[in-house]
Amino acid sequence: MTDEDEFEDFSPERSGRKGKKYKIAKALPSTPEEIETLIRRQRRNMRKAWAEGYMTAITAMLKPGDLVMDCGANMGVVTELLAATGADVIAFEPDPFAFGTLTQKFADVGNVTLVNAAVGVGSGTIRLMRADNFGENPEGASVKSTILDGGRRIDAENTVEVTLLDFPTLVREKVAERGEIAFVKMDIEGAELEILEVMDRDSLFEHVRALVAETHERKFKDLRERYKALREGVAQKYPAGKVNLDWI
Repeated sequence: MTDEDEFEDFSPERSGRKGKKYKIAKALPSTPEEIETLIRRQRRNMRKAWAEGYMTAITAMLKPGDLVMDCGANMGVVTELLAATGADVIAFEPDPFAFGTLTQKFADVGNVTLVNAAVGVGSGTIRLMRADNFGENPEGASVKSTILDGGRRIDAENTVEVTLLDFPTLVREKVAERGEIAFVKMDIEGAELEILEVMDRDSLFEHVRALVAETHERKFKDLRERYKALREGVAQKYPAGKVNLDWI
């Protein structure tokens, strides 16, 4: 059973006479593993629905002159939504393969600035590691590329050197120029942890109207305690509409 499977089947192949569809009952989950899988799937579906609704609200809020930052732009799905608002969009993407797609889509879009670099804490160059199935499916696998060691299903031998930009410094610079950052989306495969820790420590969230990040504690087991502490600290200080770590 895949994540897309349901417990009722209404497929056309299982229609009754005159095309009337009928339910085909499937066995309910019975083992602890099956139940846990179902719970995780439901939680993911709820997070996805929340993210879609939240993005609708964000795009309704944004206007020309606002500044937004898309960290881990990948193929530009979110970048496109943000750019349509007229806001100034800075899209960061380190993987050369994904950045090629971004360039094709946004090279002539005046309010989008593309940056072929990873964001983190510190600057210079860094090794970007790709997923173990990158060779078979580079478009699908490029979303998993990471600068963090120890990730699940990462091929540490398939790497490329990329530029690393210090994101907290970028935030300070843009706030000095623009007064605030309207929105930040962060999906950077583990590198978000240290960035968010520094932003929390230095009160940089105060200068961002809204930030969403997908955290990756499932992929980096050794970092789970730090993720837990970050989540607890952020939840105590900020409402979920301002800083939310459940992006998907």
